[in-house]
Amino acid sequence: MSSNPIKLGIVGVGKIVRDQHLPALAKDQDYRLVAAASRHGKVEDIPNFPTIEAMLDSVPELEAVSLCMPPQFRYDAARLALTAKKHVFLEKPPGATVSEVEDLKTLATANGVCLFASWHSRYAPAVEAARAFLGSTTIRSAAINWKEDVRRWHPNQEWIWAPGGFGVFDPGINGLSIATHILPPMFISSAELDFPENRAAPIAAHIAFRTSNGLPLTMELDWRQTGPQSWDILADTEAGSMVLSGGGSKLAIDGRVVHEEPEAEYPMLYKRFAEIVRAGTSDVDLAPLQHVADAFMLGKRNVVEAFFD
Repeated sequence: MSSNPIKLGIVGVGKIVRDQHLPALAKDQDYRLVAAASRHGKVEDIPNFPTIEAMLDSVPELEAVSLCMPPQFRYDAARLALTAKKHVFLEKPPGATVSEVEDLKTLATANGVCLFASWHSRYAPAVEAARAFLGSTTIRSAAINWKEDVRRWHPNQEWIWAPGGFGVFDPGINGLSIATHILPPMFISSAELDFPENRAAPIAAHIAFRTSNGLPLTMELDWRQTGPQSWDILADTEAGSMVLSGGGSKLAIDGRVVHEEPEAEYPMLYKRFAEIVRAGTSDVDLAPLQHVADAFMLGKRNVVEAFFD
């Protein structure tokens, strides 16, 4: 593929697009945003369409699409784009089910285009430093604590409470995307999922993992956190106590900060997408999504008091 800017369309113009995607694309010379499709939102100064079908029909010069609608609707949109031989960027989580994304991988290969599962938290500035530290020592135990206030981060977003909306695993999968990148392969041994009596998705989860060599790992997810938010991965190791905090932005060993940089996750995501498009390959790691599926498969359902935004 040429080194000219990639002609990109974006689908699903909501909060994450306005907060992250558009600012990242505005500064990236690898792309030219040429169209958008959304039922409600619009992007200024480019053609806007009500559906991805209308966008693909009207803008044949599109080379790639970034899909940012809720996961329940992403498969059909991705299939349309891949069949039209467009490269596809999938917001996280990449789909509502593992099998959907497996099928999209096959479809991308068959059509000679690229598919990217964009685990943005893996691109947080201290993640690679944490991975290097853990790779240099022996881990004794580890824990993932991802606790935030759903009212603050997902106000009035009813789709997250619907089947396929993931509930607390929508943010929790960010922790899993980091953990599966920096920790040894792990498997869920037990899980408890707290469902509000008026919701179809969990508001909290308590999960135990093990590794093939018996390393104990735990995960605590909660959407009812008030005050400071918690996006942390902790590890007790032979070289000291590690805390990767702020969703991967800061690394401390035995209380001393050893790595901290400004967040630039979405610019890094689009850099990676351009790399795979130019190389003609795909980047689709399903491990975080598989763990969510396993948690629902093994999890004991607890009914808790109703939750209202």
